[in-house]
Amino acid sequence: MKALRLEEIGRLAVVEMPDPEPGPGQVRLRILATGICGSDIHGFTGENGRRHPGQVMGHESVGVVDALGNGVEGIEVGAVATFNPVVVPDAEVQAYAGREQMAPGKHVIGVAREVVASFAQLLCVPARNVVTLPVTMPVELGALVEPLAVAVHAVRRAQVTDADRVLVVGGGPIGQAVVLALGRIGARRVVVAELSPTRRALLERLGATAVDGSGEDVVARITEALGGPADAAIDAVGLETTLRTSLQATRLGGTVCLVGMGAPRLMLDAFLVSTEEHAVVGSFTYTAQDFRDAAAWIGTAPPQASELISKTVPLALGHEAFAELAAHAEIPGKVLVRMDEEAGAQR
Repeated sequence: MKALRLEEIGRLAVVEMPDPEPGPGQVRLRILATGICGSDIHGFTGENGRRHPGQVMGHESVGVVDALGNGVEGIEVGAVATFNPVVVPDAEVQAYAGREQMAPGKHVIGVAREVVASFAQLLCVPARNVVTLPVTMPVELGALVEPLAVAVHAVRRAQVTDADRVLVVGGGPIGQAVVLALGRIGARRVVVAELSPTRRALLERLGATAVDGSGEDVVARITEALGGPADAAIDAVGLETTLRTSLQATRLGGTVCLVGMGAPRLMLDAFLVSTEEHAVVGSFTYTAQDFRDAAAWIGTAPPQASELISKTVPLALGHEAFAELAAHAEIPGKVLVRMDEEAGAQR
């Protein structure tokens, strides 16, 4: 098989690697497309220290079931599928049901250094991590399930209802997925604070109201657009400035959910949290049910979902796509790498 491997910080190459064989209870997927996550870009640039030279990254993928290991039932070869990258060891599955992301023995495909992940053409995963998708949906939408699952979990952590005024800070791919997750539950008053004009235009197409996230008067613009302070805010960036904006624009007793991880440490306005009784909650990946729910919704092929895919490139141009994103190119949405082709037109 071919794979896009991180040869050194800042350089990826297409290499030949052995085809993996599915073990007992495993499914082998032939990967069709994999999205480039912000965490992958940070690994490519060396910013987060969570990716390493010699590693094959990738965890936002769609593929076709290619082979079954012994004991696998209920999954057919040829089915279109995605996979949940959070792999819980057999011994912890029952104890951590419904909170799989907290299992101490878990590993995450695409993060775990020793696992050849889905910027490879073939991938073996536990059968319980495979979620099949309808053949009637555009196949590339399957690569959006994982980022949407992140957003579904964040919306649940923030305890948003359809009647709430909701602020999303940051309109990158995760912020965009949060807008979709909010639309999925029927939230109608959603404002996104975002710096990029092209991303603001995309967010408007998704049904949110987008405001310029820069300047000292950003909180006033948010409040005006929402018709009052937010009941809940979801910070999809994770910087001191964005967390401060989230707190300042949220009502007394409101909730701020931190899902973006732009910085490992943040200074927090503790008086603002205490005196206005804000709840600040974290959100990390998703439960298995969040992932299944995201897949079920994407499987209906909602028309707005395709707006999240801004560009698709063949595997041969994977390094160039990473380099372009690392250089902060004006690409509003997700970039997918097609793993099943070596040449072809870009979209």
